[in-house]
Amino acid sequence: MKVSGGRAVVEVMAKEGVKKAFCVPGESYLSVMDALYQHPEIELISARHEGGASFMAEGYAKASGEVGVCMATRGVGATNLAIGIHTAAQDSTPLVALIGQVERPFKEKEAFQEVNLTGFFSHLCKWTVEVDRVERIPELLQRAFHIARSGRPGPVLVALPHDMLEDEAELNINPSYRSLPPQPHMEDVKQAMDRIRNAERPVLIAGGGVIHAKANRLLVQFVETMKLPVVTAFRRFDAFPNSHPCYAGWLGFGTPQYLLDAIRDADVVLALGTRFSQVGTQDYTLLSKNSKLIHVDICPDIFGKVYAPSLAIEADAKSFLEQALQAPESGSFISGEDHLKELHDKYMEFSEPKADYTEDFVDMDGLMHDLAVCLPKDTIITNDAGNFFGWLSRYYRFEQENTYVGPTSGAMGYGLPAAIGAKLAQPHKHVVSISGDGGFMMTLQEIETAVRYKIPTISIVVNNNIYGTIRAHQERHFPNRSVGTDLSNPDFAGLARLFGAHGEKVEKNIDFAPALQRAITSGLPSVIEVAVNPKILSVGQDKKEVYEKLVSNN
Repeated sequence: MKVSGGRAVVEVMAKEGVKKAFCVPGESYLSVMDALYQHPEIELISARHEGGASFMAEGYAKASGEVGVCMATRGVGATNLAIGIHTAAQDSTPLVALIGQVERPFKEKEAFQEVNLTGFFSHLCKWTVEVDRVERIPELLQRAFHIARSGRPGPVLVALPHDMLEDEAELNINPSYRSLPPQPHMEDVKQAMDRIRNAERPVLIAGGGVIHAKANRLLVQFVETMKLPVVTAFRRFDAFPNSHPCYAGWLGFGTPQYLLDAIRDADVVLALGTRFSQVGTQDYTLLSKNSKLIHVDICPDIFGKVYAPSLAIEADAKSFLEQALQAPESGSFISGEDHLKELHDKYMEFSEPKADYTEDFVDMDGLMHDLAVCLPKDTIITNDAGNFFGWLSRYYRFEQENTYVGPTSGAMGYGLPAAIGAKLAQPHKHVVSISGDGGFMMTLQEIETAVRYKIPTISIVVNNNIYGTIRAHQERHFPNRSVGTDLSNPDFAGLARLFGAHGEKVEKNIDFAPALQRAITSGLPSVIEVAVNPKILSVGQDKKEVYEKLVSNN
């Protein structure tokens, strides 16, 4: 039986195990949408903006461990979708973007909404391809899914000309195929273990590869055996339980000096499943020249990109850890437990909120304390970009795997739509997004999407009526010359209620925990707006001094 190109696309999606797809509808791929009508096992989530749809797909992929799928039309929809594609690229998230394209005879004529999609997205994606004949849909689309999830995962874009989707052909669609991750050579593993055992101050940096390989428990077993301190890479908090005695802290914005010193003093650094990002390395200053780097990653392309390894091992984190635990002469490194305890004690002291409540604003230290106390340990946290993130990274301890979904790209507008995707992937878990007022305004229209599909996420909006991160940079580099960073905002709680969601505004810490509980029990998508002091721009700021100035000015 002959099938249309649109139906062939959906048949491949079904073979690849797709359960959710996120889109803004477009006329250029109506044939795909029509075919989805006949495949109710694939739920189509229609968002209010392509940026939101791409963030939902990216968040869904992170939380589910599967390939995320988003769809948009031609140039105008595709360019809106780009922010989520870029996020997937920097976060190593498997994503397939299906983009309607102008009719084949109209190409290169500046047709309506025409963009050279494969060229435009080529540097943002692992692979871009335009399907020019209906007969090639199974071949090229299945390859797209394979590339997205294999090796270092990432986004793939598939352009689908409108007229091609309406062509028909007899097609044979094969089952999904997957390749095994590369296995390490045992000699390399033994060499790595010998270097760690003979080290005096080794450190292990755990990245997204640990999460992707579902190797968290193996990592715990490994570091307990070796007595190794563990540091999590930028925005990979849940790669290792934060309260574990081997945990030393995290890399990123606001990393404490004790940890930076420990890494720079390390004689051996084992980087497991991580690339060295600009943020995580503090502008590429993290490792000293005296540190010997053992770099283990599934993608050999990242070796030497920032730091030259003394030993490079191409392998996924799980297979490396499995072989390392079986290596002969297993035992801890020379210095051992005193070094571990010192680093962990410093982390625990650093990450303990020092609440200093005030009647005038919500204190963020206290808010983070209440979140940690009130939420189950398996709650998934998503976040936007913003200065509020300093409090989240410092004071919220991630104890279980698959509980954090955040953008290493620092994309604004990510929190709410990513929470929607994560909740769809893990409906039995609470999902809480934390955003600033600036970032939340960029995708708040997706509250309606959550209401329409009955997706009960909880959005905490930290409102200081400024672009806080940029204001902090402005005050540092151009003091008393702020421009362009002041904002005015709607009543976010009232706006949520207008959408049909649950909404509350909190102005005192004592009111936050009850509001959070009401949001949970409402069973609705919820927004909790918290009013914070716009003068406190960073987690390390002297609050007493700020409050004294505030009182004297009044």
